[in-house]
This record gives sequence, structure tokens and C-alpha cells, in this order.
Amino acid sequence: MSGPLRIALAQINTLVGDVPGNARLVIETAERLKSDNAADLVVFPELTLTGYPPEDLLFHSGLRWRVEKAVKAVCEASDGIGIVVGYPYYAGERDIYNAASLFLGGGTEATYFKQKLPNYAVFDEKRYFQEGKESALVTLGDFRIAITICEDIWLPEPAADAAKLGADLILNLNASPFSTDKAEMRTDVLRQRGQESAVPVVYVNAIGGQDELVFDGGSMVTDASGEAVVSAEPFEEQTLVATFTKTADGVSIEGPSARYPDTMARIYRAIVLGTRDYVNKHKFPGIVLGLSGGIDSALTLAIAVDALGADRVQAVMMPSRYTADMSKTDAALQCEMLGVDYQVIPIEPMFKVTLDALSDLFAGLPEDTTEENIQSRCRCIILMAISNKTGRMVLTTGNKSEMAVGYATLYGDMAGGFAPIKDCSKTRVFALANYRNTISPAIPERVITRPPSAELRADQKDSDSLPEYDIRDPILKLFIEHDCSVEQIVEQGFDHDTVVRVLNMIKRNEYKRRQAPPGVRISRRAFGRDWRYPITSGY
Repeated sequence: MSGPLRIALAQINTLVGDVPGNARLVIETAERLKSDNAADLVVFPELTLTGYPPEDLLFHSGLRWRVEKAVKAVCEASDGIGIVVGYPYYAGERDIYNAASLFLGGGTEATYFKQKLPNYAVFDEKRYFQEGKESALVTLGDFRIAITICEDIWLPEPAADAAKLGADLILNLNASPFSTDKAEMRTDVLRQRGQESAVPVVYVNAIGGQDELVFDGGSMVTDASGEAVVSAEPFEEQTLVATFTKTADGVSIEGPSARYPDTMARIYRAIVLGTRDYVNKHKFPGIVLGLSGGIDSALTLAIAVDALGADRVQAVMMPSRYTADMSKTDAALQCEMLGVDYQVIPIEPMFKVTLDALSDLFAGLPEDTTEENIQSRCRCIILMAISNKTGRMVLTTGNKSEMAVGYATLYGDMAGGFAPIKDCSKTRVFALANYRNTISPAIPERVITRPPSAELRADQKDSDSLPEYDIRDPILKLFIEHDCSVEQIVEQGFDHDTVVRVLNMIKRNEYKRRQAPPGVRISRRAFGRDWRYPITSGY
């Protein structure tokens, strides 16, 4: 093989643990490219054969057997096209490497073990893998190609080592999860590696949702200066081909280029993708959610429809004695706008029966949040009954601002299978609702502009019991995402007593968050796998 080299970047959506299915996807992609004579080499993401992250599945002997069988099948499929694929390599009883192999002609040309293992935020790779020590360089036609995996490109040594060995190209297999500013971070890192090593990088990222994580793709090729010259569509499965040609000046690169969306568009698309894959990969026929006429449930409904289609979405309005007429009207209007199946099931009879049953026990005691929580739990009974009977999964509608301070009812509105906007602050919820309406009418304007209320008591507004969102949300971000102390937050201009009050609410409600459903991670730190605070603490 000489002359130009055509490399396909296979931005594919795998299912964690489905090793045979993932292997079939790899082989089918390679066979299609070979049949079309479209590429000489196809590169897949990190740990393609198991999906990412496989977590403690890696310790199961059955997974090891499936992986070894899949590796053999992929190797055999490399007759006529090179295949670079990521998988766990079992070197002993507990010695596992995060590996990638280049297969060609039914044989193994090179195998590389990941050297830099991330062990922060959502990553726990040192729990599972041993560190690799050696570079891997293989010659394909006119090109000397180095293989690296994900974190290897975030640190300078692996790319520098590849350049010293004379690499003309660096392949980098990734399972890099989405966060709001991740695209810019990747671009900056790849630019820096290019400036250091002067070697083009083929950066292939996974796509799809896996529990809390969303992989946004964003696969690209950077030139010797580190500038992106070829790029895939983000948030979409795609296999694109880049052509590399040796010239007197280095390596010329040709291929398509896509634009990465702006902030609100990327967040919305990430949540839609995460919700779609969570529902579909669990094989639920659809979802059901409680529609209150408020902004959180309205945004969640729009997300669900965009993710699954209106025919797989069921909305239920469950009014109480405190539900405003405008809430009922706006909920019905939104369902009409989106073409969603809609029922109204009042909770007043259930609420009254519950209060009557407790009347002797509660005699002489004033009304408080107890009565509010009973209403929320009545709604939970209805939604879970519909879920059990129809097989539809319940989507919860709470946001990060509420989850942080415990403004949610355990075994009530927190009950469900998935929480799409769990990592969205209230201010971000408003921004996303406005963004969604720029695509097409989806949320009644009054739902966005009216003051937020849980409508669990007469004339209730969220601001009655909580600091305003424009004060609370920045405090929450400083503490949750940046680990700032009380003093550091106060130095940013916030009232001391307000800061202490908000942070105490976060601390008191850790027990609730531990029992909350998973939701899409979009920030640099979400409640879930990268938030590990003790429930019992004297801090």
C-alpha cells in the first residue's frame, strides 16, 4: 500500500456489556467500507467491544470470554481493510489493560496499552487497568502510525514519544464524555499536542448515552499545527473518511468538516441523546411523566418528545386543590402543541383519604411540609401504577437547583427511572426552554414567564422558602463545581448568612440525592458518579 491513505473515523454508539453486538457493529462498519472501497483503515473508539465504561463487568470471567471471542472475529474481518479497535486486554487473572489493536489481513499488526489512566471526576480506570509502558508504531503504506488512547493525548509524553519514534500520524481512540465546555477543552489540548509534536492526530470519539454520561462524538483530525481540519457531526453516529497524502511539506489532509453547536444547542442535544439512549437501551416502550404546568415538567416533556417521538410519550396532569387554573390550561395546551397523549387524574380524593386516615395522629399539629409531601407522593402512586401497567418508564422532572437543596420529595416527585434535567440549574432550565422554542413552538410562553411554584399550598412561590435563583444558582455552582468554601463564596459578593444557609441545605440533603434516579451529566460536576460526599458528616 502506497500513496494516499484513507482513514475512516467510526463514531459509533455501542451498548455497554453487549460484546457480541458491539463486535457485529464493528465488523459491519468495516465490511461496508471495504465493499464501497471507501477506506484503507477504520478507527473505532476506546473500549469499543465492551462499551464505555464497563465498570465491574470487567471482573466477570464471562465478559473476558466474550471479549476474546470478539477480538478473534474482528481480527478475521480485517482481510482487505485495517481495523483499529479498543477493548480490554486480559494478561492474567487480574491484570487488565485498556488496549487497542490494529488488525490487518486477518492478523495483528500492533497492540497498544493505554499509558495514562484517568482517576478523577467520572473516571475510575486505576480500579480496573494496569498502565501501559510502551509506544506502539506500525507502518501502513507510506505512513508510520502511532496508537494512543484517550487520556494519553491530554498529557504530553505519549505524543512526544510517538514523534520521537518518527510517527507521521497519531491515532487517538476516545470515550470522552460530554460537558458544557468539553469541546473547547479538546480543541485546546489537541492544538497544544500538535504544537509540541508537529504530528497530525486522528481523534475518534464515542457517541451515545450510558447511564449519566453522554458521549458527544466530535471526532476530528488535526494537522501538524494542531488545528482541526476534518470533523464529524457531533451528537450523531457517523463514519467519515479523511485522506492523508505525503507531500514535500509534510502531510496534507482532506475530508468533510462539521460545525460544533453553540452552548444551548449542545446542552439540549446532549440531554435528548442521553434520554433517548437510556430509554431505548433499556428497551422501554416509552415514558410517562407528571405534567404540572410548570417550566421543569414542560421542558422535560419537550425533551422526551424530541428524544422518542410523541407517540411514545404519555403526560398526566394530577391537579390538587392548590393547582391554578392556568397550570391546567397550559399543560393541556403544551400537549396539544406536541401531539402528546394526555390524561387528567385529580389527586384530591387520594389526598383527602390520606389526611382523614392521619387526622387522629396529627390532631392539634399545624400544617407544614408534611401535607405538601403527601400530595407529591399521591402523584407518585399514580405515575408508578401507570408505569407498572404499561411498561413505560417514569421520567422525573426535578432540576439541579432543587436537588442541591432538597426542594424535592423523597418517594414523591423524585421517584422514577431517569431525570433528564437533573444536572440543569433553574436558570439553565429557563435558558433551555427559551432555546427549544426557537426550534419550533413547544412550551407555552406563560409557562416560562410566570413565577415558579410547586403549588402544594395556597399562593405558594419557590422564592417563599428559598433564595431567588439568580442568587442561589451561582452559590451552588461555586460550591458544587469549584469546591469553594464559605469564605471564598462570600468574597465573590454574596451575603454570608445566605451562603451558610444554602450550603447547610446541600449538606442536609445528601441522603435524598443518594436515592435519586440517574440523569444526564452536562456540567463539570454533577450529582452522581463524580459527587461523592458522605451522608453522615460533621464537616
